[in-house]
Amino acid sequence: MTHLPRGRAMRILIIEDSEMNRDMLSRRLARRGHQVLTAATGGEGISAAGRERPDVILMDVGLPDMSGIEAVAHLKREAATAAIPVVAVTANTLPEIETACREAGCVGFIGKPIDFGTLLGMIQAES
Repeated sequence: MTHLPRGRAMRILIIEDSEMNRDMLSRRLARRGHQVLTAATGGEGISAAGRERPDVILMDVGLPDMSGIEAVAHLKREAATAAIPVVAVTANTLPEIETACREAGCVGFIGKPIDFGTLLGMIQAES
């Protein structure tokens, strides 16, 4: 994707309510040299994105306080976070969910369980 930084370590914000998924992704991305930030809810993620200005956000679609689609739409309305690329991560890979994610402003969409190689390709982190 041309929207995402290429070939460098990045600051990645993972917005995911599952502690197991956050931990797994965090560890794997950190081993690749990325700085990883995490949030468990859409509200926490929106705050963290505004405060930390990550290079990319991995957004779970099914969050407890709001949908990931709503959180992305909020991020895209705010000048401080509008340009941050967001990749939707979801177990619900129906075409209409992918369409809704892209319409909200996501630059990528990946299903769970996550194929880590595909995810790395999406965030342009492969060396």
